Amino acid sequence: MTLKDWEKVFKALGQHLRLRIIALLTEGELCVCELEEILGITQPAISQHLRVLKEADLVWEEKVSQWVFYHLNKEKLAAVLQGWLDYLDVPLADKKEFRVDYEKLQQLLENPKVACRSFRKMSSKEMDG
Repeated sequence: MTLKDWEKVFKALGQHLRLRIIALLTEGELCVCELEEILGITQPAISQHLRVLKEADLVWEEKVSQWVFYHLNKEKLAAVLQGWLDYLDVPLADKKEFRVDYEKLQQLLENPKVACRSFRKMSSKEMDG
C-alpha cells in the first residue's frame, strides 16, 4: 500500500461514529435503517459514514430487494492493520516517501538544535549513575 492508501484507511478509522459502525458490523450485517435506529442519527449521515468506509474497502454492501445490507470486510481490516505493522518494521531510511524526514532526523541526531535531546542524555546518565 502507498502512504495515500494508509491515509484513506486511517481517515476512515479516525472518526468515533465510523468506529461504532465497524463494531456493530462485527455482530453481522446491518442495513442503514437499523444503524439509524441504533446510533440515533439520520439516514443521510449514516450513508455518508458508510460511503467513507466503503471507499476504504472496510465494508461492502449487498442489495436485497429495496434494502442494502452492509458487511464488515474483516479480511481487509486485518490485512490493513497487519500491513501497517509490517510497514513500520521497515527502516525509515528504506521508505522513499520519508527520505527527507529521515535525513533531517539524522542531521538532528548528529547536531542537536533542540534542548530535549541533550537533557535526555543527561537524564539517562543520572539514572545509570
